[in-house]
Amino acid sequence: MHWREIIRRPLITEKSNKMADWNNQYTFVVDSRANKLQIKQAIELAWPDVTVEKVRIANMPAKRGRRMRRMMVRKPGWKKAIVTLIPGDSIDLFEGVSQ
Repeated sequence: MHWREIIRRPLITEKSNKMADWNNQYTFVVDSRANKLQIKQAIELAWPDVTVEKVRIANMPAKRGRRMRRMMVRKPGWKKAIVTLIPGDSIDLFEGVSQ
């Protein structure tokens, strides 16, 4: 798989922002077929000046949702990867955004 197929999008939440600031960990939604080695290689190809120290994976379960009153829908499961970088490296998720 190509690295663009492996990394779907970054997961931006309050917790992931704290993890990025304090622990140098970034969270991504990844392809459900990808393993830790493929995710590590995809991150290092997407951001060439970054070295990945560790990758942790969590399979998020499918959930049932409700649309209108009686119509039940099923939201699919997905895979989350928490990527730890070596100290001193960082990923700029919001490119071109000034403060």
